[in-house]
Amino acid sequence: MSTRSTRSARTTPIVELNERSREILRHVVDAYVQTGEPVGSRTLSKRLSMSLSPATIRNAMADLEDLGLLYAPHTSAGRLPTELGLRMFVSGLLEIGSLADDERARIDAQCAARGKSLPDVLSEATRTLSGLSLCAGLVLAPKTESPLKHIEFVNLGPGRALVVIVTQNGVVENRIIEVPHDLPPTALVEASNYLAARMTNRTLDEAREDILKELESHKSKLDELTSKVVSAGLGTWAGDKADGALIVRGQSHLLSDVTAIEDLERIRNLFDMLETREQMLRLLDLVGKAEGVQIFIGAENELFAATGCSMIVSPFRNGAEEIVGAIGVIGPTRINYARIIPLVDYTAKVVGRLIG
Repeated sequence: MSTRSTRSARTTPIVELNERSREILRHVVDAYVQTGEPVGSRTLSKRLSMSLSPATIRNAMADLEDLGLLYAPHTSAGRLPTELGLRMFVSGLLEIGSLADDERARIDAQCAARGKSLPDVLSEATRTLSGLSLCAGLVLAPKTESPLKHIEFVNLGPGRALVVIVTQNGVVENRIIEVPHDLPPTALVEASNYLAARMTNRTLDEAREDILKELESHKSKLDELTSKVVSAGLGTWAGDKADGALIVRGQSHLLSDVTAIEDLERIRNLFDMLETREQMLRLLDLVGKAEGVQIFIGAENELFAATGCSMIVSPFRNGAEEIVGAIGVIGPTRINYARIIPLVDYTAKVVGRLIG
């Protein structure tokens, strides 16, 4: 995908293109989305609603090329849209389709939260979105400080214990901690009861400082070994809430059309970058700056600068209308924007309702 553009292209809004140029741009993009192949003036003359000769169409396409909206992959070939041309099309010419009833029903059924934890719901939503869009589906779910519902220590043998935490929004997390080898089984029960009494219906951050102060001042009646278990259990979550989680499903959809080794490597690098904490938080920040579905095409975002990919993503909110994550798809720049935008939008709303 060419990123060719001129200064005039970046400053020319769609309304300044005449009707003929807009119609030609629309048909070039439609052909690109359907086939990925360049389209020539003779083919366009048969498809346009207005009667124009191939020569007139060639002149109009040359003007669009001068604006950086179209390009010719070969000297004698037809034209393809540049990333800038795709952006102009999506922003000003795209007619978004409506979600089919069967697609809506499938999303509702697959994302139903009965008996599922929040991570399971998000994973299923991502898998469903990937299957319907034939793109890679992704969901970014940063750790949220939900009040605790349950906490428990489970003995795993000498020197090791499992900490099980269940939050009120359905997230279940397990961590293995080191404990004194001579720890009696009753100490784990006592530690569980101690933390449950002080942390239930409070977030980890709200309770952690108070508990640590109580332990340091020896106000609690815990013995030394049990206090070490409590401290280890709290410490395993320290500074952890911002790491977030990225769930990606359907990567094979992105790789199915890749033939060149260098293209394959660029796609792999994309997923490596997405899985870094810095990139995930930057992605969520970008999505949270505007309402509704966001569309990133090629080099508009540094993540996709060399991958020839686009991302359609929408934030989802909790019951307090706070953005707590984002869900969307990644596909080639010629994905069917009109069909996929409502898919992403509806799935984000379903996930938001389930989070509550």
